[in-house]
Amino acid sequence: MKLKQLEGLLGSLQQFSNPKVELEQYPTGPHIASRLLYMAENTFGGISGKVVADFGCGCGTLGIASALLGAEHVIGIDVDSQSLEIASKNAADLELDIDFIWCDIKNLGWRDQSVNTVVMNPPFGTRKKGSDMEFLSIALKVASGAVYSLHKTTTRDHIKRTALRDCSAKSAEVLCELRFDVPQLYKFHKKKEVDIAVDLWRFVP
Repeated sequence: MKLKQLEGLLGSLQQFSNPKVELEQYPTGPHIASRLLYMAENTFGGISGKVVADFGCGCGTLGIASALLGAEHVIGIDVDSQSLEIASKNAADLELDIDFIWCDIKNLGWRDQSVNTVVMNPPFGTRKKGSDMEFLSIALKVASGAVYSLHKTTTRDHIKRTALRDCSAKSAEVLCELRFDVPQLYKFHKKKEVDIAVDLWRFVP
């Protein structure tokens, strides 16, 4: 599947109808999501034929992109049941078979679950300090191959240091810097849209 085709399909997905600020719910736009998955697959072979978990999957964008790129099995996990309803509908509309699990990432008691790749757009950690690294720490315990994740560019040094020192990552590499379009979703947003610079990371556990 070509990049533009993938981006077009992701652009048709329904997004949060009632986003929750405490969960830092922002839709992962089709431009950024398609590039994350396309790079994971075409540069590293991390998606096709693999078991992929989408942590904090929201409305399912990254998990759906993984399925469209030929993942053997996709599991989406989120703490918000309303988002999972939208994600299930999005997957059904595209006739994709994805397992969605209603669970807080912190309570994920996977022992024998074989996951090759974790993809995620975790909370940036602005509302709840450290939530971004909590996601990363658990992802590195679950993935046998690699973790692909988005983090604010301003936290680059902190992310690298923490991933290598505290989360036992073997490597932590920024693949590219992207513009994350944050729409005017919440009352404290003064502008219609804000661009945030984010890094696409690849971590090897």
